[in-house]
Amino acid sequence: MTPTITAFEQSPDRGSGQARDMRVRWALEEVGQPYDVRLVSFSQMKEPAHRALHPFGQIPTYEEGDLALFESGAIVFHIAERHAGLLPDDANARARAITWMFAALSTLEPPILELQNAVVLERGESWHSQRLPMVEDRIRDRLGALSDRLADADWLDGAFSAGDLMMVGVLRRLHRSGLLNEYPNLAAYVARGEARPAFKRAFDAQLAVFTAASAG
Repeated sequence: MTPTITAFEQSPDRGSGQARDMRVRWALEEVGQPYDVRLVSFSQMKEPAHRALHPFGQIPTYEEGDLALFESGAIVFHIAERHAGLLPDDANARARAITWMFAALSTLEPPILELQNAVVLERGESWHSQRLPMVEDRIRDRLGALSDRLADADWLDGAFSAGDLMMVGVLRRLHRSGLLNEYPNLAAYVARGEARPAFKRAFDAQLAVFTAASAG
C-alpha cells in the first residue's frame, strides 16, 4: 500500500528543505518506497480533519492503511523498521542508530530551533543582542561534542543510517547561521548527506511544490 504524507502547500522555508516533511521524503526515497503527498494550507492544518491526524496541527503526517502517524522522528523510525536500508541488522548497531535519531531531535535540534526563533521572532527586542551569543554558544557546545565524536568518519556509526538522516536533517538548519562552518568535519558530513541520490530526489520533490506555488 502506498503511504501518503502531508506537506505545506506553501512552505515558509521557500523550498530550502527545512520543513520536516523533507526528512520523511528522504527516508522513503532511501528505502525505495513510493509515496503520495497531500498538500495542506495553514488554515487546513488547524481544521478537525487534519488535527485528527496530527493533534498539534502541524506537518508531516503519515497514513498507510489504518495506520496514521505524526512527528517526523516517529515516522522515519517506522519507515526504517519496515524497510531495509536505514537500520543495521546487528542488534547493537541498530540500537546505536536509534540512539543517534533521539540525539538529533532531543539534544541538537532544541538549541538550533531556539536560535532560529531568536533570529526571526526576537530581533526587535531590546535584549536580542545579549541573548543571541548565549544561544549560539549553547549550539557550539553541542556541535563541538558531535564534531569530536564524528572525527574523520563518514557517518556516525559505520554505515549511513536513520541516525545520520535525522542528524543531517537537523544540522542543515544551521546553513544560514555560519556556525556549521566552524566545524569542517560536520560541514563535510552534512554535504555527504546532501549528496546522496535519495536526498536529492526528496529535495527536488519538495522544491517543486514551492516552485509550483510561486508560479501560481
